[in-house]
Amino acid sequence: MRLIPILTALIVAGVLYGMVIERDRLMAFVREMSPAGTMDAAAAPGTAGPDAAPDLQTAPQTDAQTGAPAGAGVVGVMAMRSTAQEVDSAVILRGETQPLREVDVQAESSGKVISAPLRKGTFVEQDQILCKIDPGTSLANLAEAQGMLSEARARIPETEARVPEAEARVEEARARLQEAEINENAASKLSQGGFASDTRVAGAQAATRSAEAAVSSAEAGLKAAQSGMQGVEAAIQSAEATVARARTEIDRLTITAPFSGLLETDTAELGSLMQSQGGSALCATILQLDPIKLVGFVPELGVGRVEVGAPVRARLTEGGTVEGRVTFLSRSADPVTRTFRVEITVPNPDLSLRAGQTAEIAIEAEGALAHLVPQSALTLNDAGTLGLRVVDADDRAAFLPVEVLRDTPDGVLLTGLPDTANIITVGQEYVTDGVPVAPSYEDVIQ
Repeated sequence: MRLIPILTALIVAGVLYGMVIERDRLMAFVREMSPAGTMDAAAAPGTAGPDAAPDLQTAPQTDAQTGAPAGAGVVGVMAMRSTAQEVDSAVILRGETQPLREVDVQAESSGKVISAPLRKGTFVEQDQILCKIDPGTSLANLAEAQGMLSEARARIPETEARVPEAEARVEEARARLQEAEINENAASKLSQGGFASDTRVAGAQAATRSAEAAVSSAEAGLKAAQSGMQGVEAAIQSAEATVARARTEIDRLTITAPFSGLLETDTAELGSLMQSQGGSALCATILQLDPIKLVGFVPELGVGRVEVGAPVRARLTEGGTVEGRVTFLSRSADPVTRTFRVEITVPNPDLSLRAGQTAEIAIEAEGALAHLVPQSALTLNDAGTLGLRVVDADDRAAFLPVEVLRDTPDGVLLTGLPDTANIITVGQEYVTDGVPVAPSYEDVIQ
């Protein structure tokens, strides 16, 4: 029972002895048995034994490209030689599909529905009947209005005949006035010569005043006849307006589709009561999905590269792509998100696209020169600016700010760099501007 603890203690004591007392011999034995030790021995055939193996911790740093020893303070890094390539700088954003038009068709008159309902999902054509309401007294109101219009029109001949009669009386009164004025003038002159009495003069003057009164009365009669004609015309217009209202009320009893589309809801049920005020007046909800809209929001930095009419390709979350064109770009930003609304019109003749589907939208823009770089190579300077560490012409580290054009499965496309650049991909976090580096170049991932 005590044999195992004794053996364990002996083994531990032996290991500790080898690691503490015989450490140098143990490390030399390990180097001889390792592949690195074999390679070192092969590279230096004139040396033998464990004392000839170099210490990895004290070996001088060398330039991985030239093999020359690096100077003191030089940091070894991994880098890549990158050349800018022209890429399609599409504006990428996420959005959703929306119907081109969506309308809640409501009743403008009150009454019971007398038409059979259409079920949701039914495709309806423009002007197709959706709901019909019981006319009630609407037809009687129309007949009454038409009777009033006929009565008003029947008064036209009688009223028109009074105008010529009144005009004739005016002419007659004016002729009598002229005659009375002549008699008055003659009597006045005869009276001045002593050939007529004052009574005759007074009678002539009275006849003149009477003729003037007759003219005024005739003119008043003419105006009354003319006013009567205007009254008839007003009565006709009022009757016509009443007829138009009655016909409009009857037209409102039949509710039709404003455009071709799909019913999102059932139409009103047969026998249900529709109330245009203070009640349920919804007949149906109709959507127009051909064409359909893609709606997204462009950030402030990318809105300048979006133009109305630009081609668009969108990938739906459940698979498949669609194409369209930009038809609207907002001129004002959302006050909260500082983004601009953009709408793309996409043909949808088979109605395969539904409203509310999420899509990744790529709006075509002018091409740009960009570098394809691993995302891990990105870093920040002390000011928090996003950029890359590069190797300059003097083999020193330098920071260059960049802008992310687009993210891809192979890396990120960046702008803001020279056409060619030696980009540090490993070790960029351990160097600052001006620090000498010994780059070891890897294959470009482009």
